[in-house]
Amino acid sequence: MKKHLISAADFTPSEIEKVFNLAAKLKRAPEKYRARLAGRMFGLIFEKPSTRTWVSFEAGIFSLGGGAIFLGPEDIKLGVREEVRDVARVLNRYLSGVILRTFSHETITEFEKHFKHPVINGLSNFEHPCQALADFFTLRERLGRKKPVLAFIGDGNNVLNSLILVAARLGAVLRYATPRGYEPDRKIVSLGRQIAAKTGASILGGHDPNEAACGADALYTDVWVSMGEEKMRPKKLKAFRGMQLNRALLAKAKPGAYVMHCLPAHRGEEITDEVIESRNSIVFDQAENRMHVQKAVLLHLCGF
Repeated sequence: MKKHLISAADFTPSEIEKVFNLAAKLKRAPEKYRARLAGRMFGLIFEKPSTRTWVSFEAGIFSLGGGAIFLGPEDIKLGVREEVRDVARVLNRYLSGVILRTFSHETITEFEKHFKHPVINGLSNFEHPCQALADFFTLRERLGRKKPVLAFIGDGNNVLNSLILVAARLGAVLRYATPRGYEPDRKIVSLGRQIAAKTGASILGGHDPNEAACGADALYTDVWVSMGEEKMRPKKLKAFRGMQLNRALLAKAKPGAYVMHCLPAHRGEEITDEVIESRNSIVFDQAENRMHVQKAVLLHLCGF
């Protein structure tokens, strides 16, 4: 059993199934688990602003009987005010686990080396494993145990990196379309395809959103301009023309196909208001399921 969740590849298929089964139970009957983390305190170390990650983790920890301390961008300044390894060693004496939301993925891997309790990647520039797990759990709710065909349209970012790895672990089909020059990380794609060869998954990439969307069970997109990329905005908006998740693209998917977005959404850019507000949208189910899945991850990593 893994002690940490740094990458979406850290969990085996059986561990993901365990987390999904536990998340379903937690969602149905949260009152049965109200004391599971009693007496345990967790740290939320965030270098970036947050809505869903902060609130879903803190609410989830409290609902399991634990406590949470939020440490924002000005509170610790990892690697600036104090070395990452020193902060990790000190907090190891106080806390039962840590959730990190950082600009650099290396900050999380460095922290993990010096922290003996569970470390969870709440988002880095390289991966967003909790989001990807919640997304596939949401598809499981809608499609049952059918292997989903998921099409991701947009930027080859941290979310897509983690979606590739979870899809590979679960034997799903993931087709992605990005503009040229904005593909997902090559090492991630290579690892995903290595895993897929063992699980029967299919990881297919290209640049044509219509081709990716054709016959898909769900269409997924994310913002084109992420936090810290504001200076790149004009360049990216030009590059991403034709990548919008709109009614015409949705029509390429299966009838009744689901619409997914990890939020926040820039309506009118990567997705239209019409589509995100349509009956096809499961965007807010994804957001809710962040909490249920993360609660299951916490319990799993804590040995429950």
